[in-house]
Amino acid sequence: MAATSPGGPRPAPAAPNPVMRALRGDRSPGEFATAVRRAAREIGEHVSCDARYVGRVEAGEIRCPNYAYERVFRHMWPDRSLADLGFAPRTAARRRGSGTAARLPVPESPPAKAVDDPHHRDEENDDVHRRTFLTGGSTALAAVLGLDGESLPDAAATVPARSVPAPRRVGAAEAEGVERAVRDIRLLDDAHGADALFERAGQSLRHAYVLLNEGVYSAATERRLQAGAGELAISVGWLAHDSNRLADARSFYAEAVATARMAGDAGLEAHVFCNSAFLARDAGRPREALRAAQAGQAAARGLGSERLLALLALREAGGWAQLNDRAACERALARAAGLFDRGPSEADPEWMSFFGEAELVGQEAQCWSALGEWELAADRAGRAIALQDPHFVRNRVLYTAELAHDRLGLGDPAGAAEQGSAAVVLLGEVRSARIRGMLAGTAGRLGAHRAVPEVADFLDAYADVTGAA
Repeated sequence: MAATSPGGPRPAPAAPNPVMRALRGDRSPGEFATAVRRAAREIGEHVSCDARYVGRVEAGEIRCPNYAYERVFRHMWPDRSLADLGFAPRTAARRRGSGTAARLPVPESPPAKAVDDPHHRDEENDDVHRRTFLTGGSTALAAVLGLDGESLPDAAATVPARSVPAPRRVGAAEAEGVERAVRDIRLLDDAHGADALFERAGQSLRHAYVLLNEGVYSAATERRLQAGAGELAISVGWLAHDSNRLADARSFYAEAVATARMAGDAGLEAHVFCNSAFLARDAGRPREALRAAQAGQAAARGLGSERLLALLALREAGGWAQLNDRAACERALARAAGLFDRGPSEADPEWMSFFGEAELVGQEAQCWSALGEWELAADRAGRAIALQDPHFVRNRVLYTAELAHDRLGLGDPAGAAEQGSAAVVLLGEVRSARIRGMLAGTAGRLGAHRAVPEVADFLDAYADVTGAA
């Protein structure tokens, strides 16, 4: 009979990972960790790999790496799957992790060390632990996007058992605090990008759901808390998206749409499907992007905001562009331009403050780029840069990085390098793994043109800022 403990069966001892040990070769764990971090920078990813992490991998304590490490390992060994690297399937690791999480107490306010030091989390299952405070489910989003039950983890299943505190009286001040957190996150993201904000924003979201699920409040306060928690979930999902944590973003959006459906909040539902469409496009799932954009338009039709419908039409156009359906893409772009030209209104949601003419032509540029229409893409990206409000530093870097990509598509390495250098100048103000990844791709493709003076200048400046070899 298997030995048991008060918390249930003892977990089986970890099996070492000889494959990863063999791949390290003669390098010390510290040297190998340095190589992993260097590979991460090459693809615009951030991992805090050190000798301790390497030891845990080789000892088998990490049965399956998180998504960030998976991307890095696949970059280092592109011809190998996770199984070829000696790791267990993610589903198996998750099942083990969920059982563990159910026995772990989650403090109301975790100490700063637990958030700031990634090695105080279980890297194998940190995508699960990050959501243990959320309630609701992913069923609503999965149904609209055509996903099966395995595609999105149900956060309710991972909520840990813990003592229930006495109900807390929650009023207008607490609801206003949640709303203020949403506004602050958006302002900081516009100026600086997502990477530095993700963990802090996650704490705010956790607090919002604690208020919503454990508080005592009036019906009016409940509506404000539901809307605020939903908007916070969208904000944290966007921060995950911009930090290249695409699986996490998808899960946070699932929580937001569940909150919107439970609250009967069409505006919140339109917002989350707008973001979900953008995420699906960046993740290479164009049909999912179309479904989300169309679901968003259905939710938004009764809200009276032409600008919101214009943005959702642009999201639809992005899906058609990825499917290489130029005619459908042009129809969606024309619809978006027509709706945009009707002007702003008081019904436009607060979160759409970023959506001006610069964003309109910037997203048009992305569509033309996806269709391989480089002249049109470069023209729109250049206009977006000229039109962008200086406050939106992240978007200025984004459009400049896109223009570099488009100039390269035109066969103009010098022009691409000039735009890349302009983006590098701004990169110090912005922490966005998504944008860094775009520049890393441009730098990689320009490596063969180092003899061009502008290219050499860009590659040197890029290496100085990013530490890339």
